[in-house]
Amino acid sequence: GSAMLLLESFDSAKKRGANILAEIIGYGITNDAYHITQPHNESKGATSAIDLALKDGEINKDQVSYINAHGTSTYYNDMLETQAIKQVFGDNAKNLPVSSTKSMTGHMLGATGAIEAISCIHAMNHSIIPPTINYETPDPECDLNYIPNKSIEMDLNITISNSFGFGGHNSVLALKKF
Repeated sequence: GSAMLLLESFDSAKKRGANILAEIIGYGITNDAYHITQPHNESKGATSAIDLALKDGEINKDQVSYINAHGTSTYYNDMLETQAIKQVFGDNAKNLPVSSTKSMTGHMLGATGAIEAISCIHAMNHSIIPPTINYETPDPECDLNYIPNKSIEMDLNITISNSFGFGGHNSVLALKKF
């Protein structure tokens, strides 16, 4: 698969009368270099990347309305991403809607981050949270507000999209509805 986002300065987009779909308001990038395929066992890199995106965007934790999880449906990734979300969002983590669009698209490697950012933008502009499809047996260690099998309607203003890759690469985009 492939995807592309056109990034443009606000002034340029406004000047040409562009239909602005969303704004990238923050990002966080870390590398924990813990293991070639496994995230850090205390979620340090993922937690730091989320924190950095929120800080960069001057976003209060309670302003985030949806998380598009990296969500590869693997034991270590899902458990440790859940742990990172809990570490960052504390008591609010269990109320925050989380889903993985990879359940519908598969893992497109390099294109995945762009597709998931587009999914967040679409979700904000259409007030609909995409589900994690084929979600049948919840893992007790993954106990957040996952959106199983069916989308839900919800007004969204700020979303984050997590991308946690092989080798400990962690990146998070914070997107705001325009």
